Amino acid sequence: MAEPKSPHKRHESYLIIHSTYYENWGFPLSITNRDVARISELARLELSPAEAELALGQLNSVLGLIEALQAVDTAGVAPMTHAGDLSLRLRPDVVTESDRRDDYQRSAPAVDHGLYLVPRVIE
Repeated sequence: MAEPKSPHKRHESYLIIHSTYYENWGFPLSITNRDVARISELARLELSPAEAELALGQLNSVLGLIEALQAVDTAGVAPMTHAGDLSLRLRPDVVTESDRRDDYQRSAPAVDHGLYLVPRVIE
């Protein structure tokens, strides 16, 4: 079997780490020092070598948590819109305030058919 290509697809302005690569090849989901350097460059962060090492460990911990979550069998579990069982409190759809547009627009320097007119700023 041929050696897999790099899991990282690099573009000029962003970095994508494809998780499908890891699922298909069975490799653990992790990033390298090179990835941390690229991420810090994109985020415009200047990291010392010690900070980069710390960030690498923290990011790989997060990715380890994601791996653990992906290992859970969710077959037959319905997707949820929220972690808690919430119901929205709805109010009746009725007008509770009077129309005061004329009052508000009375102090405007220029109004036409209920719209505020402003000076042109782009020619």
